[in-house]
Amino acid sequence: MRALAILPELTKRHEVVILAGGDAYHALSPDYPVIRVPTMAYYRIGKGRISVFRTVKRNLPMLLDIAASGAVLEMALEIMREFRPDFVISDSEVYTHRAARQLRIPRMTFDHFGFLVYCRPEMSRIDRLRCWGNALVYRWLFGEPERVLVASFFDASARRSEVRLVGPVIREEVRSVEASRGDHLLVYFSKGDQEFSQRIRHALLELDCPVRIYGTSCRGLQENLQFKPLSNLPFIEDLASSRAVFGTTGNQLISEVLYYGKPLLGMPIDCLEQRLNAAQIERLGMGVAGRVKTGHYWAG
Repeated sequence: MRALAILPELTKRHEVVILAGGDAYHALSPDYPVIRVPTMAYYRIGKGRISVFRTVKRNLPMLLDIAASGAVLEMALEIMREFRPDFVISDSEVYTHRAARQLRIPRMTFDHFGFLVYCRPEMSRIDRLRCWGNALVYRWLFGEPERVLVASFFDASARRSEVRLVGPVIREEVRSVEASRGDHLLVYFSKGDQEFSQRIRHALLELDCPVRIYGTSCRGLQENLQFKPLSNLPFIEDLASSRAVFGTTGNQLISEVLYYGKPLLGMPIDCLEQRLNAAQIERLGMGVAGRVKTGHYWAG
């Protein structure tokens, strides 16, 4: 979503080549020519909890490719040698960073996760230890870029002068749709089939209002629940006209929820970044955060 917000202006001013994978590839490819690359991902078990062992095992081929200059990294290097970019911007995409570093091309990270690495957000001692571990992995993957741009709905002091925090990055499509108050609850899950439990389903079925759910593999109408496929404008319109939002606590969703001024009940996935996002909602006086029996944080 950050890329969709800045690409219209970048493509007006510059020649741009885009490398992306996973959800980013599917989001960008309808509007832009995109070269597909592998992406790293967490491996989840049970109720969405992250398995460190299985995550490492799943990503091991990609890690070996990066460490040993394998076929995919060589492809990225060849693309950059041919295109000869003056600058590389990467939203947590490792191949562009590695290729640019080897070719000595100036680069900039542009993501939200960087607040854990380059900023000093408030957190507990145990989370600070987890943050240190996350930062070590992040620095190994991406090195030390010349510039760091952190997109965040909350503020935090930067550790270095070349680090700049910006506010929410809102897409033009979001700005073009005006907020209104409808009767429906909007529900969004980043990994819906793992996060949409029977307990949540039963709670939503008991609500006396329509519920529009994005992010699961279900489709169609089940009593008051309407399961919809992920999409751009229909999702924005449902968000803008909702009475409230329930979903995971990614920075981009929170930013767009705040832009429209919607009440939010957040359920962070099992990662430090989203748990800290949920805590920031409370610190900013936008809601409350706590624990439930599943071990998740909730913020509203």
